[in-house]
Amino acid sequence: MSNSHVIDYRIIGEEMQCIEIELDPQETVIAEAGSMMMMSSAIKMETIFGDGRAQQGFFGKLISAGKRVLTGESLFMTAYTNLGEGKQHVHFAAPYPGKIIPLDLTLFGNKVICQKDAFLCAAKGVAVGIEFQKRLGTGLFGGEGFIMQKLEGDGWAFVHSCGTIIERELQPGEILRVDTGCIVAFTQTIDYDIQFVGGIKNTLFGGEGVFFAQLSGPGKVWIQSLPFSRLAGRVLMYSRGGKEEGSLLGGLGGLLDGDNR
Repeated sequence: MSNSHVIDYRIIGEEMQCIEIELDPQETVIAEAGSMMMMSSAIKMETIFGDGRAQQGFFGKLISAGKRVLTGESLFMTAYTNLGEGKQHVHFAAPYPGKIIPLDLTLFGNKVICQKDAFLCAAKGVAVGIEFQKRLGTGLFGGEGFIMQKLEGDGWAFVHSCGTIIERELQPGEILRVDTGCIVAFTQTIDYDIQFVGGIKNTLFGGEGVFFAQLSGPGKVWIQSLPFSRLAGRVLMYSRGGKEEGSLLGGLGGLLDGDNR
């Protein structure tokens, strides 16, 4: 028997997606603060302290809330419960353009690891916690991949990403090397490590960073084409009167500042 609420959903849109959650009476969905788009009048919104677990003492909630702060999230989450007699709907939207990925956690051993700002919403009973990378090198040089979120439970969870999503099923021993910012999520069976790019020219002029993530199978991974940090960096650069596209000086500047993406 499932410990999480059983919810139905519908993803709306292509590049600027939102998700519609359908709740039966007394069903609840939890979400990050500020992600709600609209909801039916019979749905009650309640701010909760902790990581979304249904049964948890105050001390446990305090610890889980503190862990959420380490991932850059709020101490609080929001629960939306259908108090009406029929089906009711609540919509959530991602904070930037991209895709919403539905995850049935029962298909992945009741746990999926994702980048620290990827969680959007989930059925009540799904816990949103923190996942530290255990290797010293991963912790020191993992960048965006050092502190990650973990979604645990036996219900539906939904994460969002920026750009296009590529899903890969890695076979045992199969290795995939990825920009650390392009990782959206992976199953708990994936071995995650950080590798040095190598070579003086690659390090100084490659423009791809000094380290990349190495994902080893078996397991499933979700990769995004455009990390939000890369998009934000480009917008900030041009807002400050950055290099002009197609110019010789702009190209040379890209080599020097390590940004030729």
